[in-house]
Amino acid sequence: MAKKAVRTVITLECTECRERNYTSEKNRRNDPGRLEINKYCPRCRVHRSHRETK
Repeated sequence: MAKKAVRTVITLECTECRERNYTSEKNRRNDPGRLEINKYCPRCRVHRSHRETK
């Protein structure tokens, strides 16, 4: 019987320009909601908030 993966790959997009810049992994059990991280956006050329997308 196959187990369901706990860690899943997610895509992070800039909240201002909506460009998908980064991929990351997260643990679904510890963080069931959407992840939001402050990262550098190469399109805006500043640090912006990046939110998890589907």
